Amino acid sequence: MLEDLIIRHCSPTLAGIKTGNLFSCACPCRKELTKALSSLNRRLVPKGIRILPLKICRGRALIYAYRPHALENDLADHHARELLLQYGYLPENLNACVIHLIQRLRSAEKFPHEIGLFLSYPPEDVLGFILNKACNHKCAGCWKVYGDEQEAKNVFEKYNLCSKMYFQLWKQGKSIEQLTVAG
Repeated sequence: MLEDLIIRHCSPTLAGIKTGNLFSCACPCRKELTKALSSLNRRLVPKGIRILPLKICRGRALIYAYRPHALENDLADHHARELLLQYGYLPENLNACVIHLIQRLRSAEKFPHEIGLFLSYPPEDVLGFILNKACNHKCAGCWKVYGDEQEAKNVFEKYNLCSKMYFQLWKQGKSIEQLTVAG
């Protein structure tokens, strides 16, 4: 079940064309979820993927699948660093950033929209979303676009095509390990 959700929602990350993906799933038993995620991590960490529960609340879990090396590169961007510093992150420490994101998700009254930086969204679009309170965007797909509209549309199409291809391959019997590009 969990593998199916990862294929459906995280194919661009598995393919190595996106830093991370989020998805929500039912979590009737925290212990079972932890066991399933541990099993997946044993298989995928050697390929450069980590999967974490960011938040578990009212029978639902918010799951983050990501490539730590790619995230480190994304968070090194000057604009990303500036934005993260405003929210109390330590951009030079990847693990501390992920822990701080988890803390903000679990304790903040408002959703931490800087999470887009953890999902390969362009920093200008993350900042635009925050400053414009999700209004006045040029277009929307995987995220709301405030910067380069054509580039974003190209990326949306690439992610969509990847997801369709991966789901077809999954249905044809490819394993999650076979579908995960080593990184």
